[in-house]
Amino acid sequence: MADHIAATLDKAREGGAHPAELAALRRRLEQLTEPGAGQLPGGELEPLPDLPRLTDLPEPSDAEAREVLDRLVVLKLNGGLGTSMGLSGPKSLLEVKPGESFLDIIARQVLALRERHGARLPLVLMNSAGTRDASLAALRRHEVDVDGVPLDFLQGREPKLREADLLPVEWPADPELEWCPPGHGDLYTAMAVSGALDALLAAGLRWCFVSNSDNLGARVDPRLAAWMARERAPFVMEAVRGTPADRKGGHLARHRGRTVLRETAQVPDGDSSFGDIDRWRYYNTNNLWVDLEALRDLQDRDPGAPALPLIVNRKTVDPTDSASTPVIQLETAMGAAVGAIEGARAVEVPRTRFAPVKTTDDLLVVRSDAYELRPDGVLAPTFDGTAPHVSLDRAHYKLMADFEARFPSGAPSLRRCTSLAVDGDVTFGADVVVEGDVRVTGPRHVADGEVLRG
Repeated sequence: MADHIAATLDKAREGGAHPAELAALRRRLEQLTEPGAGQLPGGELEPLPDLPRLTDLPEPSDAEAREVLDRLVVLKLNGGLGTSMGLSGPKSLLEVKPGESFLDIIARQVLALRERHGARLPLVLMNSAGTRDASLAALRRHEVDVDGVPLDFLQGREPKLREADLLPVEWPADPELEWCPPGHGDLYTAMAVSGALDALLAAGLRWCFVSNSDNLGARVDPRLAAWMARERAPFVMEAVRGTPADRKGGHLARHRGRTVLRETAQVPDGDSSFGDIDRWRYYNTNNLWVDLEALRDLQDRDPGAPALPLIVNRKTVDPTDSASTPVIQLETAMGAAVGAIEGARAVEVPRTRFAPVKTTDDLLVVRSDAYELRPDGVLAPTFDGTAPHVSLDRAHYKLMADFEARFPSGAPSLRRCTSLAVDGDVTFGADVVVEGDVRVTGPRHVADGEVLRG
């Protein structure tokens, strides 16, 4: 065994890693030694044929919907602290609509579906150590607990590797920075080693709907749940048609006869193929459906399963200090299970199911009247066609404190806006209306009630 592999596994073992976590980490370390590690060149891929569409799936009967939803668990990835937006707490506690955070709206969605279908439909979070306490306190206000089902479990961690020699990095100034999460592909291992998978199966739950907590369009659709059950699919990914805005995330393709997910981090330098939305028509939403019994069978045969492709993430050991030691983080994507689980499927869904909030640009759109929050937790679009595209000056709007200071009276009306670009320091008054394609250049104060037309 190579020295760096043995040293990394030893450090992980001393840090309390479970045997299944060590098996998954060993696989990533071995993948790192392969030529072209973590890369998928566009020249090796083929386009995906047409996918079945959610809109064509039949509506289940009330009895069928109740039966499948009673054996379904909703799982939200909730490990993010929102540091890229200047937050120090869980991103999911950020206010989306007045008095309503991401978690508040998610809880409302789940409770409404329970009432409508008479099903248990538990809600579970995959937290990080930094999000756990505050998120659980917020969730418990909604009384979403289900007997025998944990409210959460923790994501795993692994050593960061020094880029120079691939040995575990040492950082005495803050030893916690020597560790990182192994990407959201850790979901499957973390569910098993935490005991959550055992608990869910023991409670009679068969299927799991997984999505990011910052994507409020990701709600349980009984048509998909019932279709998955009828088809006996072990894994289903929701995919959307690509648009020019899909510069990150991942697209689906065929590679050596299998459907695969290619993330931006897997694109080799100089390969410009990723943004070809005519060739790569389908993009991952990170809305996934998992057969828990099939996952258990897979892990009984291979504790580190599913065998996901490697993603190599290059950073510095202290992400706030670009002069600190360069490191490599070994990651996987949970959606890559579409190419790792035999019989996995993908389904085309409307883009209304894919509205993640990754930046303050996205947040301004969902805070505006372009979306309305209904009593059942549905964040419904009020615009015609595609969502408004917002581009805010990063120097003045990237961090939440700066963003809030420039929209002191809330978001402008964007329901009739096609695009809004803000360059420089611009502060918006109350009841501002934006229509069409608009560019605003600062320094400027947009007066109360002003109408900006393209």
